[in-house]
Amino acid sequence: MIAPTSSQTASLIMLEGCGTLLGIALAFCLPRFASGWFSRIEGLFCRLAHRKALAVATVGITACLLRLAILPICPVPLPFVPDDFSFLLAADTFAHGHLTNPTPVMWTHFESIHITMTPSYMSMYFPSNGLVLAASQLLFGHPWFGLLITCSLMCAAICWMLQAWMPPTWALLGGGIAILRLGLFSYWINTYSGGGSIAALGGALVLGSLPRLRKTMQLRYGMLLALGIVLLATTRPYEGLLLCLAAAAYLAHWVIFGMNHSARLFIARQAVLPIALIVAAGAWMGHYDTRAFGSPTTLPYTVDRATYAMAPYYIWQSPRPEPLYRHVAMKRFYYDNELKAIDELHKPGGYLIADIVKTIRAFLFFAGFALLPAMFMLRRIFLDRRIRFLLLCIAIMCIGMSIQIFLIPHYLAPFTAVFYALGLQGMRHLRLFKTSPRSGSQPVGLAMVRYSVVLCLVMTGLRLAAAPLHLMASEWPASEWSGEWYGPDHFGETRAAVAAHLQSLPGKQLVLVRYSDRHNPLEEWVYNAADIDNSKVVWAREMDIANNVNIMHYYSDRKVWLVEPDATVPQATPYPAQQAAPDRISNQLTASIPVRMPNKIQ
Repeated sequence: MIAPTSSQTASLIMLEGCGTLLGIALAFCLPRFASGWFSRIEGLFCRLAHRKALAVATVGITACLLRLAILPICPVPLPFVPDDFSFLLAADTFAHGHLTNPTPVMWTHFESIHITMTPSYMSMYFPSNGLVLAASQLLFGHPWFGLLITCSLMCAAICWMLQAWMPPTWALLGGGIAILRLGLFSYWINTYSGGGSIAALGGALVLGSLPRLRKTMQLRYGMLLALGIVLLATTRPYEGLLLCLAAAAYLAHWVIFGMNHSARLFIARQAVLPIALIVAAGAWMGHYDTRAFGSPTTLPYTVDRATYAMAPYYIWQSPRPEPLYRHVAMKRFYYDNELKAIDELHKPGGYLIADIVKTIRAFLFFAGFALLPAMFMLRRIFLDRRIRFLLLCIAIMCIGMSIQIFLIPHYLAPFTAVFYALGLQGMRHLRLFKTSPRSGSQPVGLAMVRYSVVLCLVMTGLRLAAAPLHLMASEWPASEWSGEWYGPDHFGETRAAVAAHLQSLPGKQLVLVRYSDRHNPLEEWVYNAADIDNSKVVWAREMDIANNVNIMHYYSDRKVWLVEPDATVPQATPYPAQQAAPDRISNQLTASIPVRMPNKIQ
């Protein structure tokens, strides 16, 4: 697997930045360029937007059809990062009618990142994404189509949410932007990780239901609000809680100051079914936690983090003592990819720098440079009383995320619709901006908004042509693509090719994976299906001689292979069991590869 160079990686984002500057310059120099064409297109757009139900359906269907149309260029993704395999394990478990799996007999060979081995063998994550992937696996034969459907629903729900907060034309534009920036190339659709689209769907349902519920007090909006809360609680519960705090404040203000006694009684009766849905979902989560992690109060993440992680999640927590690591690759992951961030935070200005980096990563992912001109109206956005509640959502989010050490864009997914609502409100203000009457009162703001939308379309075309133009948008593995909307390239082909070859062989296979000293722990190969013992191919870590003999004896009916992922051409070769010697496999023992640890936890 050959990763693009850093200059190639920067090309698309640099082109977008240059295109934004060019658009701003053109807006001042040629504010009326092609205004007739723009007006005619906007007229067609407005006619569709005012048929609100049709507009929402159009956004969802368009997102689905466009992603299917570009499959020859952006094919169905292969799993390639630890989160992918963890969610696919959950999907395979649910698809077979189980909530979890018993701990495998040889489980120390199967330990892997984001996989809980005891008290049961299961993904460490909350279950919604796994359930969606499982349903897709059963209905369509492949889990990715579940992501496609949820991403399409997310785009439609964003449009629906925006219709409750601003004119329908702008809501339709917001849905279109969500398609271009999230529904086609982002890692929310091109990996199996994170459940970003599910959490964004839940957030949009919550935010779109609130004003409609206040206006009509209809049960359906209460049920949609409850469904949104359930989706948030079973994907991103912490960030979802932050959004629900704002929603609770909105509802409390309405009930206390906007209702009389009879209206309060009516809304109380209407709330019975939504509350019952939330309680039922909570009871199911308690049952799931009991089966998978041993207790209804032991949430996902908890056991896995306590077993393997040293870095805390929140800034007031101290690093944990180093746990027992049986495998160097896992130790490196939890040190190099997590614990080093703690050292950076404790440097002078570390927290401020970290928050700035978080903000930039989030902005590049959700908006990028193309939508930057809307931020010129930031002051007017903050003074706009019509969206004061959405600003409250952002304020609560900023407080909540500032105390969290790590941030990947899907952590902010519950607030996706808020981001686009505020951006569109900025574009509405910008559209009205004109130069001074003394210089001709030119519609510079209108042109800037139009050029921003055109730039999004142009960048979409460039992303599709990135390979022949050598404009790669991402690095391997999991670095830049999670912070920009261009998404990852088609990674994971090497492991998939080796796995397909082993699947094609007669009989059952056992693969012992041997990593080199230079192995990147994010490129993990040891992942298995839910039912390991009955799988045709079992992937295991090579350990010391005694453990290797034990696993080969346990799987004595299998052909044993050696795979070295860090070789120039990784392939499966017959395992040289008779030639094994301590010096051949000593590099798999944690003690043999020194890993520098910070002084405070030595």
